[in-house]
Amino acid sequence: MTRPTDRPCTALITGANRGLGFEIARRLHAEGLKLVLACRSEAAAHEATGQLGATDAACIPIDLEDAGSLADLNDKLAERGLQIDVLINNAGVRWIEGAMDSGPEMIERTYRVNVVGPWQLCRALVPGMVERGYGRVVNISSQAGSMHHGAGPIHAAYSVSKAALNAMTVNLARTVDPCVKINATCPGHIATRMGEMGGVTAPRTVEQGADTAVWLATLGDDGPTGGFFKDRQPLEW
Repeated sequence: MTRPTDRPCTALITGANRGLGFEIARRLHAEGLKLVLACRSEAAAHEATGQLGATDAACIPIDLEDAGSLADLNDKLAERGLQIDVLINNAGVRWIEGAMDSGPEMIERTYRVNVVGPWQLCRALVPGMVERGYGRVVNISSQAGSMHHGAGPIHAAYSVSKAALNAMTVNLARTVDPCVKINATCPGHIATRMGEMGGVTAPRTVEQGADTAVWLATLGDDGPTGGFFKDRQPLEW
C-alpha cells in the first residue's frame, strides 16, 4: 500500500487550470507528485503548467459533460506512459437556483459534471490503482450536500448532486480494495469564481480550501477511507 518507488507518484486533477484545482495541483507538485491536468480546454491546461513550473506535467482534455471524452482516457494515458495513483475529482458546476426553479436541463447538466463524470473517472482509473496496490481518490464535495447541515437550499441542484457524490464516496470505499483510499472533502466557502458567484465575498482562501484535499491525496497507509472531511476533521454526512 505504499507509494510506487519505481516512478514518480502521478496525480490527475480535473479543473486544474484555475481556482481550487490549480492550488491543489501547485501543492501536489511541491510534494513531488507528477501532474496530469485534465481540463475542458487543453490550451488552458498548458497555460497552467507554465504557471506551475511543472515542465513534465501532462495535459489531457476532458469534458465531464461529454461521456465520450472519457471513453478512451486509459488509452491516452497509456500512450504517454502514465499510470494514475491519485485522482482529484475537483471540476464542478453550480447555479444559484432553488428546488422549485431548477429545470431538468440544469439538473441533468449538474449531475453529469458533479456526479456521473467523477464516477466514470473512478471506474476508469481505480482498477489500475487496485492492481498496483496503491491509490488515493479525493472527491471535492461541499457541506451544501450534507443532510446534517441542511442540504443548501439556495442552490438545490448543486446541493443534491454533492449529496450524491458523498454517497458515491462511501459506496466506492466499501466496494474497492482498501489499498485505494477514497474520501470526500468540503473546502468551505472559498474565494474562487464559483465561490464568489453573485458578488458574495468568500471568507476562506483557496489555500485553506486546498489543504485537506492535499492531505487526503497523500495519506499514509493508516489514513481513513470512506470519510467526509473539512480542515482535516470529520464532517457529518
